[in-house]
Amino acid sequence: RLVESGGGLVQPGGSLRLSCVASGFSLEGYHIGWFRQAPGKEREGISCINANDLSTNYKDDVKGRFTISRDDAKNTVFLQMDNLKPDDTALYSCAAGPCGTFYSGTYFFRWGQGTQVTVSS
Repeated sequence: RLVESGGGLVQPGGSLRLSCVASGFSLEGYHIGWFRQAPGKEREGISCINANDLSTNYKDDVKGRFTISRDDAKNTVFLQMDNLKPDDTALYSCAAGPCGTFYSGTYFFRWGQGTQVTVSS
């Protein structure tokens, strides 16, 4: 399974670094996506990183603020989030799947439980 951590309460303009650690299997060869779901809203894909060429994809409203990366030696994918806004408040989860469908999360599996990010002054 995948285990997320790094969430918390941060003021607008602040930063957080989320981690997604693979437990019980190797991340090598798996494309990994980050998703979020705010209360009363649909889950949305926000970023994905390819296992082979390390190419990345981002949802438009996080481009330039969020950076996805991976360290397969540590079995971990990271999401660096800068210049956070109140609208970024959500439960953030990671999962394995094809980056071509990360916008919807279709065909993603090994979902983690999520880590809560709250952006508020």
